[in-house]
Amino acid sequence: MNILKDKVALITGCNRGIGKKILYRFAQEGAVVYAVARVEGSLDKSAKELSEKFGSKIIPLYFDVRETDKAKAALIKIKKQSGRLDILVNNAGVMKDALIGMIDEKLMKDIFDVNVFAVINMIQLAYKLMSRQKSGSIINLSSIVGIEGNAGQMVYSASKGAVAALTKTSAKELAPLNIRVNAIAPGMIDTDMFRSIGEEKVEEHLSNIKIGRLGTPTDIANAAVFLGSDLSSYITGQILGVDGEALV
Repeated sequence: MNILKDKVALITGCNRGIGKKILYRFAQEGAVVYAVARVEGSLDKSAKELSEKFGSKIIPLYFDVRETDKAKAALIKIKKQSGRLDILVNNAGVMKDALIGMIDEKLMKDIFDVNVFAVINMIQLAYKLMSRQKSGSIINLSSIVGIEGNAGQMVYSASKGAVAALTKTSAKELAPLNIRVNAIAPGMIDTDMFRSIGEEKVEEHLSNIKIGRLGTPTDIANAAVFLGSDLSSYITGQILGVDGEALV
């Protein structure tokens, strides 16, 4: 359908799982994509393949989202090369679990640095471009556990709850500039990160999903396409649950 044709997008965490599929779907829908990963060269092959397959322009950018100076340099590059930024997808994230009593300050800092503080910085950087053009769509990745909570994931769920809160607040602040801010709250998605909890836990979670299957990265990517497109031009400040009616 090419519903993102010629829109300029910046997507973080593109090297695997959900981010990799969001990159694929954005390329499929005709977007110009600046794809971010930490490891130098890790996106070169897939960027070339996607460009050849869909005729879309994919530009790999390599930096850690926690490094504000490098993130700022990336936005300057986007401004120079494309002159605008239509979509920001804050997908990069980490998940580290610990039970109450076993949580230390390093774990808290590691999770909040990536899942919350980097998201706030990326929104502020994108705002500088989007405010000039008076348009834009910012899509943050929250989680079902950020809304419902989950035993053993106090810090991770707190970080994703913070993403939901900052989404609602920034949506209110940026709406007068025609900048929309929404979040996707995935449920149990079949990724390497999710399966790292162990097969027994996976089966336990599967039994609590009313729709009867794990979600796929494509399910999340399709939601991101919708929120990035003009089909959602009157939607902002929403936390879109993509969870198959799951119970955590």
